[in-house]
Amino acid sequence: MITLRTALGAMMLLAGTPAAAQDTGPAMELVMVEQAGCQWCARWNAEIGPIYPKTPEAALAPLRRIDLRDPVPDDLTLARPVVFTPTFVLIAAGTEVNRIEGYPGPDFFWGLLDSMFADAGSEVIN
Repeated sequence: MITLRTALGAMMLLAGTPAAAQDTGPAMELVMVEQAGCQWCARWNAEIGPIYPKTPEAALAPLRRIDLRDPVPDDLTLARPVVFTPTFVLIAAGTEVNRIEGYPGPDFFWGLLDSMFADAGSEVIN
């Protein structure tokens, strides 16, 4: 579970603490698997994309984008192949924790994302 102290620490890292503290990278990341021509990816990009980096969720799990057609990066271990776009995969320590397949709209997206954090043992502090 992420405590207020941990969340504040993450925010301090984002605000610019010494470079040595930033070298460890985020404990979690949200990987968005997308592809050109995906209308639901475009909708997510329009509705959520501009605000996500400014949210407490992004402080816990910064967004990383990969293309569906590209090989899975060596530093990621997925539970199963990604078939649909967009797919949002919550990664902790390089391994998939949970995923959202598709984009159900902003109201459902935030609730599903918060559930994924809870499943990972973290909590978003607003």
